[in-house]
Amino acid sequence: FEVSRVEATTRTATVIMLDMSRSMLMTGCFQAGRKVASALDSLIRNQYPRDSLYVLAFSYFALKLRPEMIFDNSWIENGGGTNFQEAMYQGRRILSKHRADAKQMILITDGVPTTYNSWWYDRGDGDGYGGGVNGLEETLREGRRCAREGITINTFMLSRDSYSGEFVQMLTKVSRGRAFYATPDRLGEYLLHDYVTNKRKVHK
Repeated sequence: FEVSRVEATTRTATVIMLDMSRSMLMTGCFQAGRKVASALDSLIRNQYPRDSLYVLAFSYFALKLRPEMIFDNSWIENGGGTNFQEAMYQGRRILSKHRADAKQMILITDGVPTTYNSWWYDRGDGDGYGGGVNGLEETLREGRRCAREGITINTFMLSRDSYSGEFVQMLTKVSRGRAFYATPDRLGEYLLHDYVTNKRKVHK
């Protein structure tokens, strides 16, 4: 009998979306998210080299980070609201370029959408925006787009308040994704374990 590691023959493309709102920064959640992003980058490089990982930090805008930028503080800003819609759109654009066996977004947050791109403009790819009711509605629309494109959204919620819980439930439903509730000190344990476990399920 010949035993082979099927992990080496399949690929997962992942975008971590890290909320850099004021509450994330003030409570240590943001720092926990940065540590997890760095740890996942190391795990993929060493054990799953065919996988791809991207990191987006977002408040009003979404900023794509190179691995060496994760612990740099020069790019941090939190003055423009929490634009989940833009982060999810940028993540979807990144994942659309991959022919991976599985595509996923990992959303690390402690809150809800507070803003979105409310003006109308044509991005050039058929996804114009504008005229929505609020940030929540536009975020849920983006979640539906992700579902249609086969992208799983895994939300790691670091808050236990009812409003955040309702948002997670709605996003999980429309995107057909998954939700996890964790504390900053257990985030790494939950997220890394889920990544490895989920790959084993995909590769069976």
